[in-house]
Amino acid sequence: MKPLNMTERGTLSHDASILLAATTEDKRNQALQAIASALRSQQDFIIEANQKDLEMAKANKLDTPLLKRLRFDTNKIEDVIAGIESLIHLPDPIGLTQMATELDKGLELYRVTCPIGVIGVIFESRPDAFVQIATLCLKSGNAVLLKGGHESRCTNRTLFKVIQGATQRIDLPKNWIQNLETREDVNDMLAQNETIDLIVPRGSNAFVKYIMDHTTIPVMGHADGLCHVYIDQDADLKKAVALSVDSKAQYVSVCNAAETLLVHRAIAADFLPALKSAMERAHVTLRGDAKVQNYISVYPATEADWETEYLDYTLSVKIVDSLNEAIRHINRYGSGHTDAIVTENGDAAKRFTTLVDSAGVYVNASTRFADGYRYGFGAEVGISTGKLHARGPVGLEGLVSYKYKLIGHGQIVADYANGQAQFTHRSLQKKCPL
Repeated sequence: MKPLNMTERGTLSHDASILLAATTEDKRNQALQAIASALRSQQDFIIEANQKDLEMAKANKLDTPLLKRLRFDTNKIEDVIAGIESLIHLPDPIGLTQMATELDKGLELYRVTCPIGVIGVIFESRPDAFVQIATLCLKSGNAVLLKGGHESRCTNRTLFKVIQGATQRIDLPKNWIQNLETREDVNDMLAQNETIDLIVPRGSNAFVKYIMDHTTIPVMGHADGLCHVYIDQDADLKKAVALSVDSKAQYVSVCNAAETLLVHRAIAADFLPALKSAMERAHVTLRGDAKVQNYISVYPATEADWETEYLDYTLSVKIVDSLNEAIRHINRYGSGHTDAIVTENGDAAKRFTTLVDSAGVYVNASTRFADGYRYGFGAEVGISTGKLHARGPVGLEGLVSYKYKLIGHGQIVADYANGQAQFTHRSLQKKCPL
């Protein structure tokens, strides 16, 4: 049988999305439970496929942090199952009445949430992301085309078969989920503006920009995670060390790990030696500017370090003279992902969270909290660093749009234009009846 081209696949996804949008919450939750059960019962086949990917990645000398992300073992499978079960218990994002207005007696306008439609997601070599994205799209009633990294091809292919098979048994439309495998698939997908409603690319700034430059489909960009932690002059130093280590070293190869640490000069002499000892225990290499080198022995930092997302056990450190300098540095070099301040000064915290232009601005908390699961979203499709529609971790709310439903009884505009009828524009406290 001849393989389908991307135009045909886009049409199938579009048709499936219309049917999926009409399903009940119970139906979608049954499908999610079926996926969870299938992942557990077929985990041996999934792990076997993942071993093939791991062996190929090792042969190609893939970096250790990336190998860690690629591994999909029993523990990770149980983690994604727990995420699915959490997702089942979240409220249905579809059909919520956001606004109800009486335009005139017997003429009522409602704004009601609905799925976006067809979403194309291009993401890194993380099999757990394949499951998380697919199930979030299912819960929110969206069809999805998934393109994972080539390193995880065998695992993703197996996960696709498991997920599609499980949902077909619940009688969901077969083509609500599709698995893309090649770079050509991505380029072809970018041309499907008549059938695909949203593209979500996860990767570097250059990659996201490439996607934006080569499609007319709306793009929700998840770019670099160049996150900062600023240690204020009024910080609790013990707290500052712990938060710095967690932000950097708890899991280095993720977009919400800190890459640059900014330290107020007033506390540098006390803080930096303690920081170095703690980072050495966490196997983190420090790169510091000339001022940092006056206090501790580190590798010299260059201008390029302030622009680098290491995704590894490396952290750049810079001494700043003020809170304002820290804010300027973050807004210049940061990616708009997540940035944190450690301080006991409420005014400093307020200024930082007001002026730092990022999706997540934290006070005395690790940047590693920037995650859909930790936010209670049941996982995430990605983290948007843009400012339109959705920002930060994109969970169920970021995967719905809305439509206006107007319910009348034969009213015509001519009567309002000639003055025979008048608008009341009265707010209603009721759900849409349709």
